[in-house]
Amino acid sequence: MSRFLTSPAVKPRRSRDITIISLLAILIIVMFVISMNTGLMRLSPLDVLHTLLGGGTEQQKLILFDFRLPRIVISILVGAGFAVSGCILQGLSRNALAEPSTLGINAGAGFAVIIFISFVPATTAAHIYVLPLMALVGAVLTAALIYVLTYRREDGLSPTRMILIGIAVGAGIYAFQLILSLRLDPQNFQFVSIWLAGKIWGGDWRFVLALLPWIVILVPFAFYKSRVLNLLSLGDQTSAGLGLPVEKERILLLASAVILSGTCVAVSGGIGFVGLIAPHLARRLVGPKHQVLLPACALVGALLLITADTIARWILQPAEIPTGIVVAIIGAPYFLYLLARSKA
Repeated sequence: MSRFLTSPAVKPRRSRDITIISLLAILIIVMFVISMNTGLMRLSPLDVLHTLLGGGTEQQKLILFDFRLPRIVISILVGAGFAVSGCILQGLSRNALAEPSTLGINAGAGFAVIIFISFVPATTAAHIYVLPLMALVGAVLTAALIYVLTYRREDGLSPTRMILIGIAVGAGIYAFQLILSLRLDPQNFQFVSIWLAGKIWGGDWRFVLALLPWIVILVPFAFYKSRVLNLLSLGDQTSAGLGLPVEKERILLLASAVILSGTCVAVSGGIGFVGLIAPHLARRLVGPKHQVLLPACALVGALLLITADTIARWILQPAEIPTGIVVAIIGAPYFLYLLARSKA
């Protein structure tokens, strides 16, 4: 009986969610095409299509397949990864300001990278393979430290305490980053400065292959755990009363968010604003239910980052600015708008 009473209200909502998600996917495809046509060497849409179908000159194939396509794919993967990571952290902490950079996770990843660069020259080929691993290790160790400092036996993991400790740990790590950066030679210092500002520097199919398994495994895992996130958002006592193993599920989801963020930082540097603003945008579009929110969040993050990276490559040609700066310029006004409305 209740199914028939609720179905008229559920169907329009479900249809609206499907429409919004479809529009986001279409916008990503549009930006994908625009990004393939953006760069110092101009390629018309017909040239791109001809090259993708197996034609085109050797120069056009080199530009498209070896430079632009890997970077575009990485932008989409990183944007989705950061956004889903931020959405998980906001759901776990029940705090709208939670995201990898707020909790110091990105800072931990960057600190591990700087330590590695301090001892290994930037020109060494090992960077391609070791930097992602170092970033992941730094992110995991930082998250573990924050968890240990936050957890209390009497009340478990307090969301507010986790945010405050994360900010404090992140600030301390950034201070050590600055100290180590001052000891680098000019070449390594320039690399670290650009990397920390946020730049899709891993524009290579090897980085796509290194990042893709984590995204393919952890993003669907987050979707699978969407109902758990819905319960956790109700509070620990309510979740436990409904039979949910709160600490076990929280650790699994926290580990997923940290690994997603760490692997994304490895190929994009300190782009942290995506994980903060994408969940807000997605929540306004599809509502708070994580079954729909997480897919929409992944699409919003991918769209935001591919747009920012395209602008970063185009706006000051032939020079290029870090993608993280463009993300902040795009996202900060909207986030300030959200803060202004929350006070109203």
